[in-house]
Amino acid sequence: MFMRVGSPEFGPIVFTTLRTGIAAIFLIICLVLFKETKALKGRWRDVFVVGALNTAIPFALFSFATLTLTAGTASVLNATAPMFGAIVAYIWLKDKLSLSAMFGLVIGFIGVYLLVSDNLNIGIELTDKSLENHVLLPTLAAMLAALCYGVAANYTKKHLSTIKPLALAAGSQIAATTMLLPLSLFFIPETLPSVNAMWSVLLIGVICTGVAYILFFRLIAQLGPAKAISVTYLIPAFGILWGALFLGETISLMMLIGGSVTLLGVALTTGVLQRK
Repeated sequence: MFMRVGSPEFGPIVFTTLRTGIAAIFLIICLVLFKETKALKGRWRDVFVVGALNTAIPFALFSFATLTLTAGTASVLNATAPMFGAIVAYIWLKDKLSLSAMFGLVIGFIGVYLLVSDNLNIGIELTDKSLENHVLLPTLAAMLAALCYGVAANYTKKHLSTIKPLALAAGSQIAATTMLLPLSLFFIPETLPSVNAMWSVLLIGVICTGVAYILFFRLIAQLGPAKAISVTYLIPAFGILWGALFLGETISLMMLIGGSVTLLGVALTTGVLQRK
């Protein structure tokens, strides 16, 4: 919801840079208060990898996607992250992928197709055949972002599981801001964004990034990447709800069907549901 409000006015790159920068400032203050400023000593290379894969790249991709896609649609696509996490774990960490999980992958991608097919018919007003590309590109951007989340969760578990969650959250935001800041200088908006856009970037930086990442990295350390990343199951329900309540977005039958099929595929892939 905040990306839908702020990205069009700030632009995806500047919005993402401000989001990570605000989160970094908030988390650095937390590091000082809890005396964990030395927790990342000697681990900055791995932290920068996670900062890129779990923050800088996916945040920018989702900010770009929400220029076109509704908050509800983007949130469903975000929920494919556990599915990609399972694929990455299978290929990289040699985790087993059951028959039901492979079946879930097929179902999940069918759900994404249904979701995209809905956007081909509503919500976007174009007068030529560029409609398909107009929706396809942001959809692929959102799915690439979800893939980055899947890679980052497994990388974190493999290389950074001993780092305290607060320090890892702060380090990832500092790294992401460092990477994005030079690029953002080329995309400074020509007009001053509205108060609503400013509030959006402030709230998404502190609450939806700073606080959320502390909790997320703690889940990875305690439960493992596959279970931790399953929190994204909750995102579609809230994304659709907030989009409808505050942004006036349409909730269509195909959107509900496509979202449900996608989540069913993700649940099968990650083992939340198993073939009986």
